[in-house]
Amino acid sequence: MILTMDIGNTNIKIGVFEGKQLREYWRLATKTTYTSDELGVLVCSLFENRHVDRGAVTGIMLSSVVPTINFTVEHMCRDYFGLEPVFVAPGIRTGVDIRYENPRELGSDRICNAVGTLIEYGSPAIFIDFGTATTFGVLDRDGAFLGGCICPGIRLASDALVSGTAKLPHFELIQPAHVIGKNTVSNMQSGIFFGYVGQVNYLISRIREEMKEPNAQVIATGGFARLIADESGMITKIDGLLTLKGLNNIYQRNFMTAE
Repeated sequence: MILTMDIGNTNIKIGVFEGKQLREYWRLATKTTYTSDELGVLVCSLFENRHVDRGAVTGIMLSSVVPTINFTVEHMCRDYFGLEPVFVAPGIRTGVDIRYENPRELGSDRICNAVGTLIEYGSPAIFIDFGTATTFGVLDRDGAFLGGCICPGIRLASDALVSGTAKLPHFELIQPAHVIGKNTVSNMQSGIFFGYVGQVNYLISRIREEMKEPNAQVIATGGFARLIADESGMITKIDGLLTLKGLNNIYQRNFMTAE
């Protein structure tokens, strides 16, 4: 079994694969204050609750956009699984031609999403990760990663609206029934939600135009993917496990043939 971990700014997503098949999946809050023992006890309890033998894990593949927690995770993997984890980093083989000006700047989660999209859905494609930040990535017809764009996530945008104003209240992030709100909270919900959907749809349209691929499929992942997709009408597929699938494929490509 291969243990994969996608360490994001808000959550740590954990998946265990047998070959290409995902056996189990969990999500933890990202806390930079974890000790390796605290994190190890948490992860081991997740395994025990699902009756998964952690001794059967033969490899660990990690993606992280939170460098301050990497040392802790590495120690947890060594102490509780007896294995040296491998991070998605320059030099790892992905099978994707990355045409970024400086590939070392590219977040490992976006690399994994590119791999997952290409393997699962093919190209041309646009993949969107609705996380703390919303990231767009673009694969051309040949499967090469061309680049993309990054904007604040919808939760980040709503938090900024509240924290940056003196009188606007905190509100629940939901899809309102109408664009025209009748009170302050519904006005805020409408502006954030429908404005964000409009932003997403406009970016998809512009990307397709620049790609000269008007029918490029759109794959969405991340915590807010379904909320936006239900209204957008331009998202082809939702895959909440896209990053973990990419991680597993990268491990298979780099290590399984050697084994």
